[in-house]
Order: sequence, then C-alpha cells, then structure tokens
Amino acid sequence: MACRKDTLLLVILLSLVTFYVRAKVDIDMDDTVSVYRGDPADIHCRYSFSEQPRMMMVQWFVKYPNGTRMRISYRDLTMEKVDEGTDYTDRITVTGDNNSEILTLHAVRLSDEREFFCQVNGMAAGNGERKTHLMVFDPPEAPVIEGVHSGISVSSHLLSKIASCEARKGYPKPNITWYRDETPLIPINGEINVVTLVTREASGFYTVQSELQFKVTKEDKDAHFSCKVSYFVPGDVRTSASQPINITVHYPTTSLELWRELPTGLVKEGDTVEIRCQGDGNPPPPFTFNREQQPEIELDSSNGNLVIHDVTRRDGGVYQCRTLDLDTEEDVVGNMHLTVHYLDPAVVVPKDSEVMSKGESLTATCNALSSLNTSTVWIKNDREIGRGHTLLLEDATFDTAGEYVCEVSVLSLPDLQTTGSVHIIVQGAPEIRDAENEVDMKENAGKWVNLSCEARGYPRPIISWSIQGTQSWREVVNRVTDDTVQSLVTLKVTSDISAFCNATNDMGVESKTYNIKSISMVTPAERFQAEGSGIIIVIIIICILLLAILGSVLYFLYKKGKLPCGRSGKQEITTEKTNKDDIVVEMKAEKTEEAVLLKGVNGDKKPMNDQYIDLRK
Repeated sequence: MACRKDTLLLVILLSLVTFYVRAKVDIDMDDTVSVYRGDPADIHCRYSFSEQPRMMMVQWFVKYPNGTRMRISYRDLTMEKVDEGTDYTDRITVTGDNNSEILTLHAVRLSDEREFFCQVNGMAAGNGERKTHLMVFDPPEAPVIEGVHSGISVSSHLLSKIASCEARKGYPKPNITWYRDETPLIPINGEINVVTLVTREASGFYTVQSELQFKVTKEDKDAHFSCKVSYFVPGDVRTSASQPINITVHYPTTSLELWRELPTGLVKEGDTVEIRCQGDGNPPPPFTFNREQQPEIELDSSNGNLVIHDVTRRDGGVYQCRTLDLDTEEDVVGNMHLTVHYLDPAVVVPKDSEVMSKGESLTATCNALSSLNTSTVWIKNDREIGRGHTLLLEDATFDTAGEYVCEVSVLSLPDLQTTGSVHIIVQGAPEIRDAENEVDMKENAGKWVNLSCEARGYPRPIISWSIQGTQSWREVVNRVTDDTVQSLVTLKVTSDISAFCNATNDMGVESKTYNIKSISMVTPAERFQAEGSGIIIVIIIICILLLAILGSVLYFLYKKGKLPCGRSGKQEITTEKTNKDDIVVEMKAEKTEEAVLLKGVNGDKKPMNDQYIDLRK
C-alpha cells in the first residue's frame, strides 16, 4: 500500500515537472481492434519522445461500462508486472521494447468489448495517453423461418402474418431482412410491415426475432418468401439466408374449366364417360353438375368428378359445372359439350331371305344409321365379295345361293361395328352333277358296286333309282342339305346292268345313266382251251401267209423263165449259172399238196396251168 502511494506521488511530481517543460511524447494506437470471440487480441501501443527520457513507465488501463477505469498492467525501467485481482490478471501478457508495447488478451470474451488505454509517462520528456476500442464478434446461428400454416385470404382488409424468422446467439446484434422471391421487402404502409424483437441474453448474445406482415394477393400463391440475416465479422459484413417457404393463399373462384377425362378419344354408345371440373379458386369450392337443357336437375357427382356409365346418344349435350363466388355471391359456370357417337343395327333389303329363279338378277342393300361415316363390306363363306352399300347378283345359279353377310363399321371408331345378313335361295329344276357324262363300267360278275348320285335344286329334289339287270341292290346313303341331295346305292353285278338316277322337283327332272358290263368268271380248263384255240388260229394264219409268199416267188420265177414246167410227176429245175439271187425249188405233184395249194375260192380243183396266182392283182 505504501508502495502504491509513493508511486502516485512520483507521478504527480513528474506531471508538475512536465507541465513546465515543453518536452512531449507521441503515442500511436489503432482506434479499434476486431476479433472473434475465443481468439486472442493484440493491442499495439507505439510511442516516441521528443527528448530521451531518463525515466519512463507504461501503464495499461481498461474502462468498464459504468465508467470506472482500472489498471491491468504496469512497466517501468526497473520492473514489469500484471496487476492482481482484475478480470485480466490471468488472461493478458505484455511485451515490448523502448518504442512500443503489445497487450495480448487471450480467449477474448464478449464482455471484453470495451476501451483499452495505454498511458506513457517519460517524466520531463513528456507523457501522454491513447486508447483502442476492442470489438468482439460472434456470428449468429443460421436463421430459422416458419410460415403460417393456415391459409391466408386475399379478401382480408388487414395485413396478415406471413412468417416469422429467428436468428439466435449473434454478436453484435444481427439484422433481418425479408425477401419475396429475390426482391427485398421494404415496409410500406398498408401493404408490408415488419415487427422485430431483439433479446439480449445473459451470456451477452443477441437473439433477433422478426415477423413479416403482408397484404397478400392471388399472385402470391406461387411466390417464395425467405429471410436473410446480416451480421458483422472482423472487417466485413456477411449474410445467411433461410430456406424459402411457400404460403397458402385463399382466393375466390372466378372461372371454371370443364373437360372430359375419359375416354381419351371419341365417345361411343356404351362407354363410361368421366367429366372433371376445376376452378381457379383456392381452396376448391364445392361443385354441382347439371345439363344445360335441365338446369334444375343436379347430377350425382363427387369432388368435382362426374361419371356417366353406359352412355347413349341421349346423354349427349352441354354439361355445366357450377359454384358460388363468395365475394359477389354469384354463380360461376363452366360448360362442356359431350358428343356420343352411335351406329344403329344394319338393315338389309331384302330382309332375312329371298327366293330367286335361275338366271334372274337381284340388288341387295345394307345400311346402318350412324353419326360418323361408315364403310360396308359384303362377305360370303368367310370371303369378301364386295364393298359398298349395294350388292348386285346377276344371272343367278345354284352357286349364287347362300348366306350373304354385310359388315358396317366406322373408320374413326373401329369398335363401332354392326352386321346384317340375307339368305338367297335360287329356285330351279334339279341339276345332277356330271349328268351329261354317261358312266360306263366293267365289273366281274358277282361283285358289289357302289353308285353315287348328287343333285341340286330348289325345291329340294328327290332322287329315285331305276336299275335293270339285277334285283340285288339297295340305297345305303341318302344325305340331304338345303338344296342338295346325295344318294348312294350298292348293287351286285349278275349280268349287264343299266342304272338310272332320277332327280325330281316341282320345277323339272334330270337323269343320269350308269352302264355296267358284266365280265364272266371262267375255269382254268376253259381258259386253257380258249388260249389253245387262239394259238391254232394264229398258226393257220401264219401258214397261209407263208404259202402266199411262196406262190408269189414261184410265179416270179416262172415269168422270168427260170422255172421249166412239164406234166411229169417230178421236175427238176437247174440253171447253168447260180448266184445269190437264184432259187431252186423242187416240187412234187402229189395229190395232197394239190388239194391244199390249188384249192380255189369256191373249193373246186383247178388244172395245173392255173396253179399260179398273181399276187399283184
């Protein structure tokens, strides 16, 4: 305590001496030093004397918020110390030389934000004092935004709370700015208002709460609101933005849209139609459906959805969707026209069936009433035979008869299809298949033979058989169709047979003939005898031919004089010169040979002079 008093007296004495001496000291310090909470802070004190002091001391002081000052450090030429019992006793260090000192404050706290003084006293050489304001910074937490959960009506005449934004534990006090999309919101009387609440916590941190009040419009339904917190850091200003939010805006319905949800294409009878109604208001108001021609009848619907099952053409027309505008209390109406396409059953003329005579012509028509263009195809026996609403049948035959089907379809709606038919009957006398070709057959006696006969005609003919030559026959098949009769008989061949198939109806009769030649069955002996007789006949014919040739040769030799003749019973014929063409014949005039060779046509004997026959005649 005595030491401190002595020091104080010394200071006063030095001050009085300095007052009368014109020496001075210059001190240089930063006006402010900025540092993050928790970091160390260096406060510089630079000084210079106009005269070299004999004695000098440097003291550091701190000023508390209540205005009091307290020394925290002292140094002179002989000693250096940190004052005991202060808030900084354990947190500061002082370093320096003859021209400057640095006060280092470790682990800076928020409460350290204050003025630090450096006092330099050189006695007669001069004294002075400067200060530095220590500024402490601690960024706030990221801002948290919370929108209003309930819908906000555009019909409200007062400003509505849109959202609140909070930034916690910041130092110094942060600021909150509101944005609509990317545009900052500036308070405007009657349109935009911002209410801010700043709280200083016991720890020294600031918490800022801001509330945005806004006059919403329908356009705000798609807008995004956010808040940004700006805060100071050493040497800079930074911002942190919240997540954007979208608010629910309630606005009245001013128009309605009506459309067909199902089916996606053209509507035909039998379809299920789904009609939806949607307005431009929020929340969606309740809707009612009706038809324009029956406005007083409310149709059964649910949540703006009208379903009509198995529609018919009578369901076509204008459908209306209605709701009430709560602001004007007037009906808001939406309209949609529904067209239901149809295809009536096909009408064929002639109807059901038609009887024609052979050779006649007929024109058949097929029509079906439709709301769309149609296409008609005629089919017989699963084969297309014509196109168009009319079918011309010319020069009718039995092949013309049959079932004719017309198919009417809508090209733009393939599911719309209808059919009709007409049965054509061709009337005429019977026609037996291959009646012009008479059937000739050869069969062994005793064999059973099948004969088939098929006839066409209308009225359907009746087949009867007339069989001559056997009594053993029976009809085994009699098959009947619309205009055709088929009969099959089996008969036993006992002799030559003639069978007649007769087809008869009211228009005429036609027949077909079957001739069966009976072949007798022979024994082996008979077959051998017959074959032997045939061989003998062949031998005789050959002999006759050989004799004829021999006679011709003899006659030729006689004419050439090569053959002398006499009446003796035996003659020799010789030649002086023989060549390959000479023929020597020895003949004996025996009675047997004469009988064979010289027998005339009438069987009489002829003289020898007439034995030679000119074969050239």
